[in-house]
Amino acid sequence: MPTIAAQISQQLAEDIISGLLPPGEKLEEPALAQRFQVSRTPVREALRLLDARGLIELVPRRGGVVINTSPDQLADMLEALCELESLCCRIATQRMSAMQRRQLELLHEEAESVADKRDAEAYLELNSRFHQLICQGTQNATLVAAVESLRERLAPFRAAQSGVERRFEVSHREHQKIVEAILAGQPEQAYLAMRSHTTRLTLNVMELIQAQRAGKAA
Repeated sequence: MPTIAAQISQQLAEDIISGLLPPGEKLEEPALAQRFQVSRTPVREALRLLDARGLIELVPRRGGVVINTSPDQLADMLEALCELESLCCRIATQRMSAMQRRQLELLHEEAESVADKRDAEAYLELNSRFHQLICQGTQNATLVAAVESLRERLAPFRAAQSGVERRFEVSHREHQKIVEAILAGQPEQAYLAMRSHTTRLTLNVMELIQAQRAGKAA
């Protein structure tokens, strides 16, 4: 169960991404505490989470200000994540332990039942673990840290496209190709499968965010 601070952070992130909280908007602790009917302590923690994701800039003893993440900046981060995760998939195919491979299979099987139920929260959690396990399979701490940092920055934007029709089914089929390539010991096929998967997600995110912001502007 997410903490109160995490829930507040997620709601504010959604408001920022959709444009309800535009760039330059001040997020003041007293007003947010009143909005969410909580003390200022979880609000302060929520703002720190948003700052860590690069969505706001903290203002000492006051709150924060929404940062303008331009489409070009978002595209740059998504492109970098796409390439890094694809590289991780290639390396992990050669280095994953037998236990990690089995864990990957089990995660994929669990995700199938969750996708069938269209349980967005559970699927996103399993999806995150799936990608983390592949990165950890590289046995390269520097790569793992780089990918985790980017995934954290992009988490609100990527989560925003979870409602796209049939996303879970499509994502799961793409994961199947990734798993098959890894288990077969085919690094280039694994790289291409992951790159195809992350490229589609990148396009989905960009299209959805631009559509949301265009609708807000209209």
